[in-house]
Amino acid sequence: MREEGNKLRMVDLISRKRDGLEHTPDEIDFIVQGIADGSIPDYQLAAWCMAVYFQGMTPREARDMAVKMAATGDQVDLSPLPGVKIDKHSTGGVGDKTSLVVAPLVAAAGIPVCKMSGRGLGHTGGTIDKLESIPGFRTELSLDDLFAQVRKVGVGLVGQTGNLVPADKQLYALRDVTGTVASIPLIATSIMSKKLAGGADGFVLDVKVGDGAFLKTKAEAEKLGELMVAIGKNAGRRTVAVLSAMDQPLGKAIGNALEVKEAIATLRGEGPADLEELSLVLAAQMLVLAGAEKEAAAAEAKLKALIASGEGLRTFSRWIEGQGGDPRIVEEPQRLPLATTVVGVKSPQAGYVASWATEELGLISMRLGAGRARKEDPIDHGVGLVIEKKIGDWVEVGEEIAKVYARSEAEAASGAAAVLNTVKLVSTPPPKKPLVIGYII
Repeated sequence: MREEGNKLRMVDLISRKRDGLEHTPDEIDFIVQGIADGSIPDYQLAAWCMAVYFQGMTPREARDMAVKMAATGDQVDLSPLPGVKIDKHSTGGVGDKTSLVVAPLVAAAGIPVCKMSGRGLGHTGGTIDKLESIPGFRTELSLDDLFAQVRKVGVGLVGQTGNLVPADKQLYALRDVTGTVASIPLIATSIMSKKLAGGADGFVLDVKVGDGAFLKTKAEAEKLGELMVAIGKNAGRRTVAVLSAMDQPLGKAIGNALEVKEAIATLRGEGPADLEELSLVLAAQMLVLAGAEKEAAAAEAKLKALIASGEGLRTFSRWIEGQGGDPRIVEEPQRLPLATTVVGVKSPQAGYVASWATEELGLISMRLGAGRARKEDPIDHGVGLVIEKKIGDWVEVGEEIAKVYARSEAEAASGAAAVLNTVKLVSTPPPKKPLVIGYII
């Protein structure tokens, strides 16, 4: 512990937070540096995390922590790129492929998109995994190559560097084994430290809520969204949060190549209505934050026109080609590595779809090979699920409610049986719920 030259002691800081007191900026700096250099023992950090779990953090504390954690590793300087750079982040859901639609649309509207994304873990998919299902697509570029890609095409996306916010990696590993992963302030500082390190001028945050999201209640999602927006604004970045429902998969496809195929259909104007709706909402907020439009309605109208003209899809094609991928998949999605064993899931009864066990659908897809239970697990880009019926849809006896894409007949049969256990049918139509629940500005 660092006691020389300063009188701060970790035991005192644990006690302060235990008693609900606010840390000073110097105390936050001391804690973050102690995480980064290993000078604070795990048992003390664990105690502090639990104190934060119960007592929370003020917006100022959270801002200070996010900024300090961002400074412990690489920080990307996007100033060589022209214009206002706006990043989009999702807290993770099932079938969430909005980045694949939003990024080329926003770029086609003249706003540069330069983004670092992560890989999937558990029941949620990662944008990097989805893009790597495109033959040849490279997600590891130098900053110079990334900037050249953005200047040429308007959009570039790479995987997060190994040295991006190392303090967060250390802290998350500890939270994972101490029951403090669910701490709202620690979630917020973790997400926002990586966003700040990524160098964007502003952020649109898609905060998911529902069965398929990490946050199950609207109250939790609002609390997280408010704190992340406060961190962003207090750090001098334009920030807005959109609360969106994750009570069923977004769109129909769950699984990497399947989701790329669906994103292409959406950019063609032929995708699922919910995926198009949320993509337009998020992209419109990015245009507004960038100053390209004053109102979201005007921004949405511009984006719809880019879909109708085909310019959004053409930008996606140029993006793929620029990062080494095969642009022919845009016109020939069959070139994607889709699994050849496909089994339909047929309903044994009639009724309206009342609910999907959405998180379980994500886990079924993971077990088929589309996701990872552990970071080192390999990915099969071609497997997954297509959910054919949405909440409120009528289903006849024997009608297909889903398709399973699998590596073998046995895995397909097992997946199909599992899917049947995730759907609830009722005799009367369930109440309609909005996809976009609210905004935090």
